[in-house]
Amino acid sequence: MNTINIFLSLFGENAIANYVYIVSFLLFAIGFSMLLFHHNLIKKIIGMDIMDSGVYLFLTAMGYYRETLAPIGGDLVTNDIPNYSNPIPPGLVLTGIVVSVSVSAIMLALAIRLYKKYHTLELDKIFMFEKKQHDLEK
Repeated sequence: MNTINIFLSLFGENAIANYVYIVSFLLFAIGFSMLLFHHNLIKKIIGMDIMDSGVYLFLTAMGYYRETLAPIGGDLVTNDIPNYSNPIPPGLVLTGIVVSVSVSAIMLALAIRLYKKYHTLELDKIFMFEKKQHDLEK
């Protein structure tokens, strides 16, 4: 049994037409599993970025319609309104990308600060060190 038959048996006949949604769900699931199961902060940050990519791919796929024009310039006042695509989803995706890059930069800066203080990026070791410090202060 080849790969396409396995794919079709798992996801149905419409899977090929909706592959973008499946890929975006897989990206989100991979990123979410990295957030849950890895204890290294850098891997968690990468997982969050992968999760963001899945969300942006999904939003882009939802806002795309075939055979539509971008509503930029020209004569926009026509009776043929369904021929123009909605500019809101790409704008939201671009805004989300800017926000996620900023959040990733801040998280990486905080990870560097944590590494300078604790000499590790493993969350379990950081929590144990903080617990020992807290117990010594009592």
